[in-house]
Amino acid sequence: MERRTMEPRPDWQQTVEEQGLIYPLTRYPDDSLRPYWDESAYYVFSLEEIEALEEVVEDLHRMCLAAAGHIVAEDRFADLGITDPRVARAVAEAWHRRAELPSVYGRFDLRYDGTGPARLLEYNADTPTSLVEAASPQWFWMENRFPGADQWNSLHERLIDAWKKQAALLPPGSPLYFAYSSADELGEDMMTVAYLKETAEQAGLATDWIAMEEIGWDRLSRRFVDNRLRFIRSVFKLYPWEWLTTDRFADHVLDTLDNGGGTGSTLWIEPAWKMLLSNKALLAILWELYPGHPNLLPAYLDGPRDLPSEGWVAKPLLGREGAGVTIHEPGSPP
Repeated sequence: MERRTMEPRPDWQQTVEEQGLIYPLTRYPDDSLRPYWDESAYYVFSLEEIEALEEVVEDLHRMCLAAAGHIVAEDRFADLGITDPRVARAVAEAWHRRAELPSVYGRFDLRYDGTGPARLLEYNADTPTSLVEAASPQWFWMENRFPGADQWNSLHERLIDAWKKQAALLPPGSPLYFAYSSADELGEDMMTVAYLKETAEQAGLATDWIAMEEIGWDRLSRRFVDNRLRFIRSVFKLYPWEWLTTDRFADHVLDTLDNGGGTGSTLWIEPAWKMLLSNKALLAILWELYPGHPNLLPAYLDGPRDLPSEGWVAKPLLGREGAGVTIHEPGSPP
C-alpha cells in the first residue's frame, strides 16, 4: 500500500456538493472549519492486499456473529450496558429470529498500514454513515483524476443486491419508510438516508421517507403513523437503538416491535440484534474469545490491565464520531 499526495481540484467543494456530499466541511470544537472531504492524498493497493483485506473482513464478521451468540447464550447484556429486561429480551429474540429480519449493511473501522495485519477498531453495524462519499464522490474523483483506473468499490451494486435479498422479509402492501433525525445540522444523516432510499428503489422497493421527529403515535389503533396518518409497517432508521429504546416513545417501540414473522406492527431496520455489534464492549468480548488474534487489539472491560506501558485508549460503550474517547500516553496510570 502506498500513500500518495496530490493537489486537490480547484473546484473540489462545489463538485462533491453537486454529487451529494453537502457536508464537505466539518466544524471543530474550536469553531474552525476543516475539510471533511480530503483529496490531498490517496492510497494505492495491490490486488493481493485487496484480496487479503476482503478475507479479513469476512473473518471478522464471522467472529463478531459468534461473539453476539455468546453474549445472548451467556446473558452478558449488562456488559453492554443493556440493563432493561424488556430491551434484553427484545434483542435476544431478534438474535434468535435473525433469519426472519431484514439486515442490510454495517461498517468496519480498521487500522491498516500495509506492513502488518489489519486491526479492528470498532464495528458500526447499526447506524453506519460514510456511504454517500464512498459510493459516489469517491468513484467520480477517481474517474476524473485517473481515467481508466480501477477502484475497490462495488458498494452501490452490493446495496441494491442486499435490498433485493431482503425484500421477501418486508411486510407486503406498504412502503418501506426511510427515517433520519432532523436534529443533524450537517445533513449527513439525511443524505445517507436519501442515498439508501435510492438504492432500495433501484432494487424495486416502494419507499417513502420521514424525519424521526415526524413519526406519530395513533392512540386508537396503537400504531406508529406518518405525517399523513398512514400506518408505518416497516422503516429503515438512521437512529441508534440505544436512543430508540430510551426515548419517550420507547415503550411503544417495544410494544409494537415486529421481531420477525409479523410478531408486531412495526418492523425496524437495522434489527435490534445489531445492538450486540454496535457496542464497544464487543471489542473486549472478541479479545476474550479470540485472545491474540492478529486482526484484534487487546481490549478489556475492567480497565487497561497490561496496556499502560504501551499507551491505551478508553472508549465509552456507546458513542458517535469519537465522542467520549480518551487517549492515554505510554506509562499513564489506569
